[in-house]
Amino acid sequence: MVTLIGRPGCHLCDDARAVVREVCAEVGAAWEEKDITEDAELHRKFWEQIPVVLVDGAQHDFWRVDRERLRRALGA
Repeated sequence: MVTLIGRPGCHLCDDARAVVREVCAEVGAAWEEKDITEDAELHRKFWEQIPVVLVDGAQHDFWRVDRERLRRALGA
């Protein structure tokens, strides 16, 4: 499971969403998105790093998402 943590109006989050959507579609992985403005704990932990990508609950990337690195993490 891939989780994208971001916020509305964040251009880096938009870029990360496109990469996550593309890679997950290619490899058949599930993904979800969480809004940091709606979760105090996520806000506290990740505010200065968004967008943040988690793979199976572990932090994988932040700010910029590398397509190839995400593919490798997903076993592709």
